[in-house]
Amino acid sequence: MAFLGDCVIVFVSQMIFFAGGWLFFNKELFKHYEIRHISVQLIFSSTFALSITMFELIIFEIIDVLESSSRYFHWRLGLTLLLFMTTAVIPIYICYSVIHSISFFSDRWVRILTTICWFVFLYGLWRIGEPFPLLSASHGIFTIEQVVSRISVIGVTVMAILSGFGAVNYPYTSMTYFIKPVSRNDIICFERRLALTVDMLTAKKRRIALAVYNHNKLHPAKPRIWEMLTSAVQRNTNNGEDINQLKQEVYGLEELLRSVFLELSSLKNMEERQRWSQTLKGKYFNVLGHFFSVYCVYKIFMCCINIIFDRVGRKDPVTRGLEIAIHWCGFDIDFAFWNQYISFLLVGCIVVTSIRGLLLTLTKFFYRISSSKSSNIIVLILGQIMGMYFCSSVLLMRMNMPAEYRVIITEVLGNLHFNFYHRWFDVIFLVSALTTIIVLYLSRKPVRVDDSDLH
Repeated sequence: MAFLGDCVIVFVSQMIFFAGGWLFFNKELFKHYEIRHISVQLIFSSTFALSITMFELIIFEIIDVLESSSRYFHWRLGLTLLLFMTTAVIPIYICYSVIHSISFFSDRWVRILTTICWFVFLYGLWRIGEPFPLLSASHGIFTIEQVVSRISVIGVTVMAILSGFGAVNYPYTSMTYFIKPVSRNDIICFERRLALTVDMLTAKKRRIALAVYNHNKLHPAKPRIWEMLTSAVQRNTNNGEDINQLKQEVYGLEELLRSVFLELSSLKNMEERQRWSQTLKGKYFNVLGHFFSVYCVYKIFMCCINIIFDRVGRKDPVTRGLEIAIHWCGFDIDFAFWNQYISFLLVGCIVVTSIRGLLLTLTKFFYRISSSKSSNIIVLILGQIMGMYFCSSVLLMRMNMPAEYRVIITEVLGNLHFNFYHRWFDVIFLVSALTTIIVLYLSRKPVRVDDSDLH
């Protein structure tokens, strides 16, 4: 009876998560599109529900909800279904959707090519294990451990890239320190330059069109020959216009127009950020930006230390902090009590921020590249990334949990090289963070547009 009750609890929570994924699909991702494939909705929502269930079971493990055997059963079942979605269902559907969009393939060839592409995907997934210290074939090819070990390489890479970018970009976009002072006169000046450049460009193109018209009017029988000869330096005998020279000036003005427009857009964005920084919300995010800037510097420094000395933390931050409070600061506190509840709060914060951060990133990415024809395929790709991301999150979150709560995760995930994934995360995080710093630094360099360029 207890097992049936536990199954009901997990099933009800999964239905709630499924409904949340369904609403996110319709209200956020596809709110601007009318075409919605029900199969894509089911796959995305199911992957979302299975992913969130992994985090739910971690919290259940900390606060001791459900029987231990029941938790283990749902761990194995949920992880197996999530891996099945990310290695079979979603890849097959992506291959089928892409090939089916090519109209000259018959249905029979679509099925054949879909099967071939899926086997190529599985082969590539297996080959990922060769350059990394993952499990060998002696542990069994079709096991949870083998699939998790390879899926997690991709998932940890995605997590590290997003974390490195977010750790640098969030303080950059939130702190008033990085807002360049922009006056209204600067914007008006560039607006005048833009209008003047447009007028000059229009006048040049009008002169070219008039010269071509006059020449074709004088030589109606040879318009094609004349068009071929305009690539060389020549003059119109009527008005003395050098058409090739005019074309070069038009090209230069178009480049100038692009530079002025980009600088004007940057100035207007910076002006908007200035106004936003004066609001209460802007001041709040400015404080958070200072905090995360310190965290970013600390994280980059610790990644360098971990990489140089090949170091991986042995204790979770909660246990380490409580030991410092008891042994070094002399606080008389109940270690077991506070260890459980602080771990619960820490893991809860990590879960919420991970889910929110990934969903926001997926939404921005979807809006940038999607269209009415490709939207369903892109959603499937995002669902694949989401499944890999959350599967890897469980693996990395193990290090943030006290030793007594890691046991069941270690049993479920098997004999993985956990230290490798943490070192791999540090390496990719460091590369992503440094790359983001370089790109943001270069993007802050202003585009200089002199008045002499307009003459």
